[in-house]
Amino acid sequence: MSDHKPYLSVVIPIYNEEEVLPTLFKRLFPALDKTGKSYEVIFTNDGSKDKSIELLKEMQDERPAEVKIIDFNRNFGQHMAIMAGFEHVSGDVIVTMDADLQNYPEDIPLLLEKIEAGHDVVGGYRMDRQDKKWRLFVSKLHNSLRLKLTGVDMVDEGCMLRAYTREVIDRVVATGENSTFLPALAHSFSSNPTDVGVRHAAREEGTSSYNLYKLIRYNFDFFANFSKAPLEFFTMSGFIVAFISILLFVYLIVKRVIFGPDADGVFTLFAVAYFLIGMLLMGLGIVGEYIGRIYEEVRKRPRFIVREYLDTDQQKKPKPAKYIKDLEDSLDTEEAADKTAQKTTIKDKDSKEKEENTKKKDKE
Repeated sequence: MSDHKPYLSVVIPIYNEEEVLPTLFKRLFPALDKTGKSYEVIFTNDGSKDKSIELLKEMQDERPAEVKIIDFNRNFGQHMAIMAGFEHVSGDVIVTMDADLQNYPEDIPLLLEKIEAGHDVVGGYRMDRQDKKWRLFVSKLHNSLRLKLTGVDMVDEGCMLRAYTREVIDRVVATGENSTFLPALAHSFSSNPTDVGVRHAAREEGTSSYNLYKLIRYNFDFFANFSKAPLEFFTMSGFIVAFISILLFVYLIVKRVIFGPDADGVFTLFAVAYFLIGMLLMGLGIVGEYIGRIYEEVRKRPRFIVREYLDTDQQKKPKPAKYIKDLEDSLDTEEAADKTAQKTTIKDKDSKEKEENTKKKDKE
């Protein structure tokens, strides 16, 4: 790319997508060319085990001015792959989309129209979704719970065809959070969000990396990151169970006084005890989830590790003279410090030898 900053940056995470990448290239770049905007496309290879990285490098050879590649050393997840792309974008408008072509690259101009109309976040919502029934059910349940529990009002959070202004993306990157759910996080930073309907297609090539367990896990992680509702639910449940337990205790005392001891009551107590133990274990699990997130944040480990960043612009540009001079100065400073340390070590050694010789003479 030239020194001219692109207007549009498109960020696409890639994970084992070698089957769909040729079709993606054929549709994506013509769609972006038709917008008449300058653009860049940042592909993040999220630890793919197939030939995805080779195909990406071939495309960069064909379009060196538009294509950048971020190559992770292992799989860090979709949202971390997008976050890495956010950290390298140059455009004023940033668009995200998945590589599976379930969303149409040809719908990107719809998002740009809303951005140019003054909105800072534009979310696509999938019209006539081509997913399995169980995924549709989980998605609808998640969307309804999200609004009630977190107050994040989004039509379709699961759609990754979205557009953001640079200001919103800068705020997202500045958080530095380990557990991020980018559409909701960006929405919380926006001042004028909106949604637009986009087309949705069934996945024709490759397989989805999401299964039922991952979707359930995703939903729980989302609510734990954006709401204290699970903790509040456990607290309220604890109050209710404690109140019922008091009533049951009073009932058993009255019953014992009036009717005498009842052997069958032992089983009732067992049932109550098991119920309370189950509640305690559930509560410990919920508290543990929040503590685990605190632990991840405070240990400050890298959110992802980039093995290689391929950008033909940076490879071609020479280092500025000031950078080289600063580097040379720092090396000279390090050499001087090493020499000083060596001299100090020699002096210390000589002084110790003199002290030992003096002690020997005194003894003699």
